[in-house]
Amino acid sequence: MNFDWNDLGVEDGPEGVRAAFDAGLTAAKRFRFATFTAAELQRMELPPPKFAIEGYVAEGLTILAGKPKIGKSWMALDLALAVAYGGRALGVIPCEQGDVLYAALEDNQRRLKRRIHQLMPPDSEWPNRLALCTSIRRLDAGGIEDIREWAGSVCNPRLVIIDTLALFRPPRQREPNYDSDYAVLSPLQNLAAELGIAIVVVHHVRKLESDDPLDTVSGTTGLTGAADTVLVLNRDGQGVILYGRGRDIDEIETAMSFDKVTGQWSVLGAATDVRRSDQRKAILQALQEGPMAVSDLIAATGMVRNSLDQLLYKMAKSGEIMRVGRGAYSLPGTPDKNDKKIRTEAD
Repeated sequence: MNFDWNDLGVEDGPEGVRAAFDAGLTAAKRFRFATFTAAELQRMELPPPKFAIEGYVAEGLTILAGKPKIGKSWMALDLALAVAYGGRALGVIPCEQGDVLYAALEDNQRRLKRRIHQLMPPDSEWPNRLALCTSIRRLDAGGIEDIREWAGSVCNPRLVIIDTLALFRPPRQREPNYDSDYAVLSPLQNLAAELGIAIVVVHHVRKLESDDPLDTVSGTTGLTGAADTVLVLNRDGQGVILYGRGRDIDEIETAMSFDKVTGQWSVLGAATDVRRSDQRKAILQALQEGPMAVSDLIAATGMVRNSLDQLLYKMAKSGEIMRVGRGAYSLPGTPDKNDKKIRTEAD
């Protein structure tokens, strides 16, 4: 195959390329793909990423995953209402108002109405900037075009939620691998970038546990690799944590609470702070019965030894509790209610 240097806008082959660079012309002006120099990038004024939900859902593609019945759809609908209404998401996060498309593919109109009735304040007017649907074409059968058409029909598209991915992705023809899973979500990621909006897909997690909750997202790492942000709702013996990691968000571990009456998820605070607070309360409550050895506090609080030792040290240093013997603690000024000898580590 003969190569024509004129296709690149230069003459005389390699000598022409060298002459062009010697004349101060940049590679961006010489090749078919667009390039820019580091110096040019330094001078660019680039806007910060746009957030549909500040700190949690940025412009681009987000996966929201969790176990069945943990409340993913309640959270997704709360986010949709908050943006469409210009209210507060997750109880505390103010949202800029915009147009929202919520594809509730596992629901019907009756269930959607009941859930919105729970989530919205009594006697409030429901937002007309929230478009709802219970069916949409699959991704490979026109779904991308459907979303693009909706975005073009509203004045300020900000958020699209697809609940769930299983009912939007193409039917599986073979065992998934990284490339096939990446190919599933990359069109949505590209669409989000094209439209400058946030797209959230609701998904499930595997049954297998992992030290990193983000590794539990069902499917291969091709799915999480294609997404800009991954959020995982995870419940353990101490409550529910929303884990998050992404290209435009700080890594998060947020303690959450769910109100079964209102159907609303609420941010409690950083998981480490909230759990430390809960553990402090458990220790103080146990010591209401009188001085206790560490081994008894382990049984009363369910904490592991190392974590308990560290927290007891901090609480004693701050004056919340007092050390009354080797490995024994008490509330300040609280006598033993049973007037019994305190069992210490030395006993």
